[in-house]
Amino acid sequence: MSYPKITSFKTVEDFQPHIDALPIKMPFDPVVQSGPDSPLASGLDTACGKVGNRFSILPMEGWDGTTDGQPTDLTIRRWQRFGLSGAKLIWGGEAVAVTPEGRANPNQLMMNPSTKSAIESLRKTLVDAHTEACGNVDDLKVGLQLTHSGRFARPNKKDTIEPTIAYAHPILDPRFKIADSAAVTISDDGLKQLIETFVEAAKMAADIGFDFVDIKQCHGYFGHELLSGFDRPGEFGGSFENRTRFIREIIAGIQAETKIAIGSRVSIFDFAPFTKSESAVGVSQSDGPYAHAFGGDGTGEGIDLSEPEKVLKMMSEQGVKMICTTAGSPYYNPHIQRPATAPPSDGYLPPEDPLVGVARQIQATAELKKALPDTLFVGSGYSYLQDWLPNVGQAVIKSSMADSIGLGRMVLSYPDMPLDIIAGNKLQRKKICRTFSDCTTAPRNALVSGCYPLDPFYKDRPERKQLIQIKKDSVPKAS
Repeated sequence: MSYPKITSFKTVEDFQPHIDALPIKMPFDPVVQSGPDSPLASGLDTACGKVGNRFSILPMEGWDGTTDGQPTDLTIRRWQRFGLSGAKLIWGGEAVAVTPEGRANPNQLMMNPSTKSAIESLRKTLVDAHTEACGNVDDLKVGLQLTHSGRFARPNKKDTIEPTIAYAHPILDPRFKIADSAAVTISDDGLKQLIETFVEAAKMAADIGFDFVDIKQCHGYFGHELLSGFDRPGEFGGSFENRTRFIREIIAGIQAETKIAIGSRVSIFDFAPFTKSESAVGVSQSDGPYAHAFGGDGTGEGIDLSEPEKVLKMMSEQGVKMICTTAGSPYYNPHIQRPATAPPSDGYLPPEDPLVGVARQIQATAELKKALPDTLFVGSGYSYLQDWLPNVGQAVIKSSMADSIGLGRMVLSYPDMPLDIIAGNKLQRKKICRTFSDCTTAPRNALVSGCYPLDPFYKDRPERKQLIQIKKDSVPKAS
């Protein structure tokens, strides 16, 4: 199963018929405006103040810190490039763990008293770089994403999961070799302690100058998994009230201790886990009704946004009016979360045109934005659009389908893309992310993450040769 490459569409006349034929409508503007009157250059009021344009940098998971949670030169370089991007909303910058056991890898940053000053320096690096690139930083807002990786924690060895789970899962437990769910399911008392830890981390973020914190509820990590804990007993599972208790109490705790603004990155829908078939194409692992998808319709491959809308309205009533949308999980259904034709080494070939995955996220975000017009929404999943990202992003903003265009892996290869788009400069095609998934394949194989194909800095690193061999040995090929 194959789909036309984005690079094969050279003109609007080539691309428009293809997206018109998709089963999901894709917003698209044939002409991109530039300069101060561009929709993408327009300012935006947020819960933490005015931001100067409609681009956001999405939080990414670093694999290059120290084992005690401090940044290294590689981390500092990445944050510097975030600042050079020209994007005025830095949504989290990086996923920062609130506990050692909650790290997604042994080199993930942590927020605690011993790392606080180093995280403060990272923020200063970003702001200084933005000053160099743009001059004005009054309309720049920088957040910090706080996380616990839960089921997918690897705090000590990059190849060894040491999970903390919310409930037993009939597919994910055997898939990720969790032999005794009871032994690694967190207790209600454990959750109450974790809530206090999130609050303490948010207080530290406020102390060192961050404009907001993002409480992560996405990608199968802990906050997301709790939302689908339909059969978890106790105070944090079962009913809607119980499944949202964790996020509600974190919000209330932060608000009681500090005035920092709060946002959340949320997987607004989920599908059943997918796996590689004999033909290397992804197939669902659920052979019937699927009851563990927050935002799912029960089939395992459909969407019902009624509960996500209810959660976001609840959070809005608590004063949380900044949401970054995403979907699913990179661990078990990446094609709905970060569409691409080239999967990572442990992935599968897409079961649909990746443009469908892009459009699905755009439309789901638009539906929630319509329901909560006073909440700021940052959209995700745009990198696969490549050269056509400005056209779709502008159409999304003009149609109020989202408030800001979130860029993740794209800024690893092309950090200054927002500046080029707003200025009307011709896009630098050699820097445009082609979604080769090397930035995922590398850390999945214990290498530092970066854009090895397109960023000369990483292209010259010794890990690149290792990565090339890993891809030859393990990237799935269609039969």
